[in-house]
Formats: sequence, structure tokens, C-alpha cells
Amino acid sequence: MITFGIMTLNLESEASYINEIAARSHACGIVCYHFLPSQINPRTSQVLGRRFDFLEQCWVEDEFPIPSLIYDRCFYGDDEHSKMCIPIVSWLKSKEEFTFLGFGLPNKLELYETLTHSQLAPYLPHSEPINNCEQVADALRKQKKIMIKPINGSQGYGIYYLKKNDKTIHVKTEKNKKIISRIFPNEKKLFKWLQPLLNFRPYFLQPYLELSNAASQPFDIRILLQKDEQGLWALRGKAIRQGNSGGILSNLSAGGLAVDFDVWSASLSLANKDYILAELDFITKNLPLILEEEILPLFEIGIDIGLAKDGALWILDVNSKPGRKVLLQTHPELKETLFLAPLLYGKHITQSDRKERKSYYEKTLYH
Repeated sequence: MITFGIMTLNLESEASYINEIAARSHACGIVCYHFLPSQINPRTSQVLGRRFDFLEQCWVEDEFPIPSLIYDRCFYGDDEHSKMCIPIVSWLKSKEEFTFLGFGLPNKLELYETLTHSQLAPYLPHSEPINNCEQVADALRKQKKIMIKPINGSQGYGIYYLKKNDKTIHVKTEKNKKIISRIFPNEKKLFKWLQPLLNFRPYFLQPYLELSNAASQPFDIRILLQKDEQGLWALRGKAIRQGNSGGILSNLSAGGLAVDFDVWSASLSLANKDYILAELDFITKNLPLILEEEILPLFEIGIDIGLAKDGALWILDVNSKPGRKVLLQTHPELKETLFLAPLLYGKHITQSDRKERKSYYEKTLYH
């Protein structure tokens, strides 16, 4: 039997998704484990975690060797546990005897730099690292509206919208599904708020793009791509994510809603619909190939694409650990496909030549 380990930073993370995978593992000839990187003993390569008992259909605590196949679903924060786990995962990725389904992507700015040298460059909003507060003020003077985002951010955390008015500066963000606004009377007051933010984590800035719909709701197109049981990229589905009116995020974690892509696109003119579908097809066919050629092998990617009011399409984010909620809500018939996908792709790579994947290690390691 193949040993398949799902690795997270806590045992409650994505519990329903992980349980669904585990329930299907035995039928695929796989023993499924769930563990934290911090529970690995590096001297013995043993792990304290849990094993899925297919007879009882439940998890049981167990100590076991590190599984040969690893599905990395670790989402790192600024906490001490995350900082402790990052080097452990890097160590795991460097070991010949363990195979990861996917190796992850670099931070958002490094990914931007990679894609600017590809045929997808026209779809990228200009992005630059923030070195100081004056740089932000200068961008506001020129553009009036900008976005600042954490270089290592996920799920919309830490994203801010800044707008320069005649005498004030308006800053807006979303926390705990609520829109939070602040008005600063001058740049000095803005800098007093901004500098600790920049000291805490690295940020980059982008121009503000008009990506809201007629009801002033931010929205984007979420696309999920995964490799199938033959190791070929497959489009699993598309959906619309729609945020709160007046907000800046469309993420479901920020209170957004999922809308069926076909229902949404049916309201478009035929010319607009054909144009958008052709653009999305071009992006989805080329992006995974570019990423794997330039970076490391992947198993799945979530792509967030914004549609501006002028009709332009923008690649807003690319995520190597995407969620499935938006697709499961709009296409419940995909449930079996999505829950089996990691297992079937895992079987494929155990039967193919691992050496080809391992050669990528010499490039670099990403989380």
C-alpha cells in the first residue's frame, strides 16, 4: 500500500476536505495519514500523528514513519509555530525518499517577476516592493488610488486600499467580514500608521483596478486547475467570487459569495462572452506550463482573475494551495473528482519516474 500523508499546521485545518480524501484512500490502495511538521522526530524519521482506519472510518492516533507521498496543506502565518515548521518542511523537500504532490510557489513579488518575462506579462498589474512610506505617498500623488498587499499574504489578509482626496487620505481594509475605514488628515499621520505595518512584514503596491460590478461589489473569477491521474493539467471549473458592497475583497473567507460562472456569463453580450472565454482559455493553458518551466512541479493552482470595467482581464493572484469551497458551492457534482484528485495524482507519480521531479530540487525550495 502507498503511504500518503496530509500535512497541515493544525489538525482542525480543512478538516472536512481532509476527511473526504481519507475516506476514499483505501479504495485507491493508499494508507492515509495526517500530521504536523512539528511532530516529526528528525532523528528517527517517525511522526506522531493520526492514521485513517478504513474499517471504522475514523482517525486513530498513531506513530509512523514519514509517509513517502506528502500533500502539503500548510498555511503559514507570523506565529512561532509557523516559523518553526518552515525549515522542517524545507528539510523534508530536500530528502530523496519523500515525494511532494506539489512544491508550492514563491512569494507574490517573485512570482510577478517570473511572469513578467512570459507571454502573460500583459495580464499582470504593475507591482513593486515598498521600501518606505514616501514611496507610498508618491504613488498616491500620481495615481490617487492604490492597493498595498503583503508579499507573503493569503486569503486577503493585510490588504489595504488607499485613496488620496483633496485634503485627506482614506484607507480601507476588511477584517472578520467587516469593512474598516480610516481617514488621515495628512501624510504625517498616514506614515505613523503605515510604518509599523511595513516594519511587521514586507509589502508591495499596485495600482487600484476598478474590478467591482454594477452593485459596487468587488468580484473576480476563480479558476481551479489540477493534474489528473495521467499527470496532465485539467480545468476543474470556474466560478465568480462576489464580495461585500463597498468592500475590497471577494474572498469567501472575507464574507464573499460564490456565483455560478455560466449563470453570470449568460448575462453578457455574445461578443463579450466570447472574448472573456478566449482570454481565460489562453491564460489557463499557458500559466501552468510557464510556472513549471520556471519554478517547480505543481499539483494544483487556483487563479484569481479580475475583469476591469474597461474590459481588461488581470491576473490578480496565483495560489498553489487553493481552496475548493467556491467550486463545491457552484458545482456540487465535482465533489467526487475534487476529493479523489490528490489520491489519483499521488498514485500516478509513484508509478512514474521520481528522478525527474527530484532534479528540480537543485533550483530552489518554496513553501
